[in-house]
This record gives sequence, C-alpha cells and structure tokens, in this order.
Amino acid sequence: MTLETWELLSYIVTVFGLPMAILIFIYEQRRERENEDEEIYLLLSDAYTDFLKLVIANPDLSLYSQVGRHEWTGEQRERALAIFEILIALFERAYLLVYEDNMAAKQLRRWRSWEDFMREWCRREDFRSQLPSLLTGEDPGFAAYIRRLAKEETPGAVSWAVPDRQ
Repeated sequence: MTLETWELLSYIVTVFGLPMAILIFIYEQRRERENEDEEIYLLLSDAYTDFLKLVIANPDLSLYSQVGRHEWTGEQRERALAIFEILIALFERAYLLVYEDNMAAKQLRRWRSWEDFMREWCRREDFRSQLPSLLTGEDPGFAAYIRRLAKEETPGAVSWAVPDRQ
C-alpha cells in the first residue's frame, strides 16, 4: 500500500468512523439510562408489593379497605402510624428517583402509576390526617406534592387539574 492509500483510509475513518462511533456511544448511553430507569421502577414496585404484604399481615387495621378505620386501640394506632411512615418513605423515594418536572412519555407513565398509589392513600381520612406529622423532615418538594394530592383527593374538594392524555 502506498502512502496515498493510507492517507485515503485515514480520511475515510475520520469522516465516517468517528461520527459513527460517537452515534453508537450516544445510543448505548441512552439505552443504559433506560435500563437503569426500568430497574429503579421495578425495585420500587417490588418495595410497594412488600408494603402491601405488610398491610395484608395487619388485617385488624383495615388499611386496605376504602374507608379508614377510626377506632384503633393504642397498639393498633402505633402499628398504623409505623405503616404510614413506611409508606411515606416509599413514596418519597419514588418521588426523588422517578419524578421530574418535564418527563418523557415513558417516564411520565411510570410516574403516574406512583401518583395513582399516592392518590389512593390520600383519599383515606386516617392517612390524610397524619400527613402533617408524617411529612416532618421529608423532602420539601415531595411534601408539597403529596399535600397537593391530599387536598385534591379530599371529599368535596374541587380539582381544576385536567390530566394530560398521551
């Protein structure tokens, strides 16, 4: 091979190979990020499943019924508060790891499932009434977010929010 051939090959590599390598790198980084997001979502979902097992293991608290129970004994009240604290910690973790102000469609779908869980619990009077003490020391953004949801889910509250449809 002559010097001109080597020079031509180096130009071809520079013109085509380098941009191709950059595109492949960007694609792999994006795919890795999507895999990490999916893993986080699955781990959080597993944690919520474990939480629901805890709720099922305490049927006397009626935590999975649609209507909250108000006549707890002292010991039942302590257990219910501890379970609510676990739930708030899980919701905060989901908020910190999944929520962003401007989410892509896939990320928004994942977040909405968490928002549905939060709304479901915020409909319960016994949970809502404990929020002020449960949110002490929590992330301010998360605290404001769940307070807004609780306000929207309070019976008789008018919600002006129109959900996005994508």
